[in-house]
Amino acid sequence: MHYQFDVGYIWANGPALLGGLLTTLKVSVVSILIAALIGLVGAALRVLKVPVLSQLVWFYVSFIRNTPLLAQLFFIFFGLPAIGLGLSIYGSGVLALAAWGGAYNVENVRGGFLAVPKGLNEAARSLGLTPSRYILLIAIPVGLRVSIPAMLNTAVSVLKNSAYLQAIGLAELTFVAMEKVASEFRTLEMFAAIGVLYLALVLILSWLVRRLEHVLQRPFRER
Repeated sequence: MHYQFDVGYIWANGPALLGGLLTTLKVSVVSILIAALIGLVGAALRVLKVPVLSQLVWFYVSFIRNTPLLAQLFFIFFGLPAIGLGLSIYGSGVLALAAWGGAYNVENVRGGFLAVPKGLNEAARSLGLTPSRYILLIAIPVGLRVSIPAMLNTAVSVLKNSAYLQAIGLAELTFVAMEKVASEFRTLEMFAAIGVLYLALVLILSWLVRRLEHVLQRPFRER
């Protein structure tokens, strides 16, 4: 049977796809920001070798990076309510994505911190800066520039991994497409549409991060 690709079908379902797209953006942006914060705090604890907390961060990173995201999502959404910690669908999705991205960002940022020239560390000590002030005033401004490309990759992965949230019923972009496919069987149109939308989101996110990187590197450029 000859299959006729119907662009009009995609256009007719534009409002539904737009609603899913907005949900994807909402959950992804919040998760990416929280993951970045987790990365900064976790990396600082690792680099400063804070007793107990440093070991806890290491365990958290190891656990998240070595277990499937889908299993983590199911544990949060289906498992936590068993001990009285139930979250909404949206809250569970954000927690799962932020925890996943945060674990990778801990190592991304830690690598940036370790790339800070030793001379700057020695200069900070000679000036009497406390370790926390060294992190805030030197390690973050300098090391974050090194970490940005890796953090971008993590942010893109968080965005794409938001599709997993369809498994718990969050009406994000992939969930909307799957519902349409299940009821109207226009598989090619729906997946072509969400493929283009995901590609556009990734390109926009990459452009925004490049702009941020440009701003952060401005003080370090040769005049």
